[in-house]
Amino acid sequence: MITNNFAIYSNKILLELVFDILYFPIWWYSKGFYNFIVILGKFLNERQKALAFFVWLKNIGTPMYGQTDLAGKAISVFIRLVQIIFRGVLMLFWLAFVFVLLSIWLFLPILVIGELYYQIT
Repeated sequence: MITNNFAIYSNKILLELVFDILYFPIWWYSKGFYNFIVILGKFLNERQKALAFFVWLKNIGTPMYGQTDLAGKAISVFIRLVQIIFRGVLMLFWLAFVFVLLSIWLFLPILVIGELYYQIT
């Protein structure tokens, strides 16, 4: 009885292992890639919230500290413009970082297969 169960379950485990190995590339470039894009989208959204880039952009014409005179408005616009440029550069950095991660995700299996082939030959 024990040897029979061992034979049955070892065949099932072996078949699942072969299926998982064959299904992995399909998953990597379909569902896995989609999930990775969703995670990176959430990451970019969190970076935008941390930098409050759109808040600064939306309020560029609003005077800071309620000063409505000409000098207060000019200083406010200048300071907000500097902040928008600085925060925009940081957002571009995070966007480039996400594109680098996406590129790594797409080319990593090809690189691994190439390195395995190089090591075998």
